[in-house]
Amino acid sequence: MILFSSALELFINTIIMNNLIVDAARDKIFLTHIVGKNIYTCSHENSKSNFEKMIVLINNFLNINKSSLSEISTIYVNRGPGSFAGIRNSLSIIKALFLTKNIDYYCFSFTDFSGLKDIKYEEVPNLCEKFKIKKNLINPIYLS
Repeated sequence: MILFSSALELFINTIIMNNLIVDAARDKIFLTHIVGKNIYTCSHENSKSNFEKMIVLINNFLNINKSSLSEISTIYVNRGPGSFAGIRNSLSIIKALFLTKNIDYYCFSFTDFSGLKDIKYEEVPNLCEKFKIKKNLINPIYLS
């Protein structure tokens, strides 16, 4: 079968995992981008000014890694427990991306992965599948 370049790119993008993980529930905002076997990460101060420009931080992070939101197939967002403001802002941005760009998302908590310790962000997509985390469902856990 012969594929033209745009069809070939679409075919390759559907085969290669292209995930974004957003965690603003902790003391820093962590972003992880997984493209096939390549893993890119960055962190930012967990502050009000960064919450207000989180989508800019995400876009800049993806641009640095020669990617864009249109190439992301799935987003994983930490739903807590943790920072109320961080969770609220990250969930609202991910929900907006779902509505505007039709990017599926999973809301996970490290407490969902019972019995596991020292979980790495790159393990989250497989763990969400293993522990049957529901897609496109928001159920935040805030610390009081």
